Order: sequence, then C-alpha cells, then structure tokens
Amino acid sequence: MKILMFGRGVIATVYGWALEQAGHEVEFYVRPGRAATYGDAVDLDLTDLRRRVWGRRVVEKWPVRYREELEPEHDFDLIVLSVPHHRLPEATAFLSPRAGRATVLVFGNLWTEPSAAIGALPIDRIAWGFPQAGGGFGADGVLRGMLLPSVVFGTFDRPPTDRERTVRQAFREAGFRIKERPDFRGWLWVHFAADAGLFSQGVRLGSLSKLAGATGDLREALLAGRELLPLLEARGVDLRRHRGGVLLFRAPTWLTAPVIAWLTARFAPVRTSFAAHSDPEAAEPREVCRDTLAEARRLGISAPRLEAAEPHFAREATGRG
Repeated sequence: MKILMFGRGVIATVYGWALEQAGHEVEFYVRPGRAATYGDAVDLDLTDLRRRVWGRRVVEKWPVRYREELEPEHDFDLIVLSVPHHRLPEATAFLSPRAGRATVLVFGNLWTEPSAAIGALPIDRIAWGFPQAGGGFGADGVLRGMLLPSVVFGTFDRPPTDRERTVRQAFREAGFRIKERPDFRGWLWVHFAADAGLFSQGVRLGSLSKLAGATGDLREALLAGRELLPLLEARGVDLRRHRGGVLLFRAPTWLTAPVIAWLTARFAPVRTSFAAHSDPEAAEPREVCRDTLAEARRLGISAPRLEAAEPHFAREATGRG
C-alpha cells in the first residue's frame, strides 16, 4: 500500500515507521520548505511494545521521503491525518480538493461531531481511528516515544466499510492488534474529557512531564476528569457503554492516584512518554482545556477544577490567538 502521512508530527512519524517496516511505501507531506529543515532522516529512540511486555528499544536513524506538493491525481492509497484537533479544520480544507481516490484515516482527538470535523472531505472515503503511542522530539531532534501493541478503530453504529477494513488490515500487517469501538463518537469524547482533566493539571504545573510521579497532582487530574462526566452525559454520551473508559475517574483516588504515580515514575514506557511532553508552550493541551471549558459553560455544567486552571490556559495568559 502506498501511504502518505500528513505532517511529520510524533504520531505520523512513529506509525509511518511501523507501517514502512511492514513493507508499505511511506511518504510524508510537509509544508513547503520544511523538508530541507527536517533533513533526510529521523533519529528514533522508541520503546516498541508490540511483541514484548516490557518493550523493545529501537534506536536508529530512519531515512524518510518528503513531498511538499500534493496534486489531486496522486496515487496514494491511504492518507493518515493525525493532527491536533484544533488544526483539523485547516488540514481538511487543504486535503479536500487533493484527497484523490485515497482513503483518509482521521487518526486523533475530536470534540465536535465527526461529520462536521472532516469539512468537505467525502465521508464515504473516511476511516476513523485513534493512535496508542506517545512521545516527543527533544531539543537534540531525537524522537523519544512509546508504541503500544494496539490501535483503536471505530464506526458510528454501523459495520466497517471495505475501505475501513483495508486500513485495519494494513495496521494488522504492521503487528498491531485492532480494538473496535462501536460507539466511536462517545469513546472519542470520553477520551477528550479525560485529556482535559489531565492537561488542566499539566498546564498548571508548566508541562505534562511534571505530573510524572506526582501523586497529589495526579489525584487532582482524576478529580478534574470526574467533574467532566456530567458534561459528557449532557452531550448525549451513554456512559454505560464506556464503563472501562470512565472507571479510572469513578474509582477512589486514594487507590488510583498512587498507582498512576508509580507507573509514570517507574514503568519505563509510560515514564518515557510523560517525560517527552515537557514543552511549556505546547498548544494542544491548552486548546483541549479551552474547548472543554467552553462547552461546559455552554451547557451549564460545573467544572471547578478546570475553571481554577483557566489562568494557565486562557488565551490572554498565553498570548495565543
């Protein structure tokens, strides 16, 4: 399969590497001028958990191919679109006249209705998924991250289409287990709210990396997520269909917070992923918090911990437009 990764972010790079290792032909679309900046290889330092419980460390210089133009008559079979949720409108507007005959995998967070999130992209050419990887590029340019053995895919109360099944097969060939989420809209929104709870405390401390091992701050993050469960219900999410996703927030924090603190401080794959999120100026955590709080206010849902963190993610405080 010929695959185009949209952008060269962490998720696009990690999965692009895994898909190429499985024999697929992988290229990256980047903005004009970026290819020369990035260079012709990516330095990887990954913990790959697809085949071993404790993971396999991969340290290599991976040669990559870039393109800075995308014509509608291209021959890509799959375009993997994994961008921060607040960049999705810009990305879909660019891709809509250039998608060609490819299937577009929307691969990341959503907080709006999925059909609205894809803009003018043809919905019958869309596949929906969510990555199970994390990490970040260090100041030295090395991508340090973690790759979990599964990938989440979903539909909206219907069976997968032939296009979607083909995408799933490509990931299976790359050694991933497929986790199906029938109510994918609800699952995505639960995940988004969970991120908002976590990010609210990360931005308060300066970055997500500072939450690693911090039992008290992780407890506040769990409580912030718990306060957002009524927001999900107000949006029409049936939480009974997502018991596993909300269990962490409903469980006693005296039990869960120390366990998460231990994992983030001692379990190497998780520690690596948290440590990589050290950028105090990262936009996505702030955008997630802003959009979640705006929706809570629109629906009249109280979210005191998210509101208390607002000075740390408000646009006036960050200077971001």
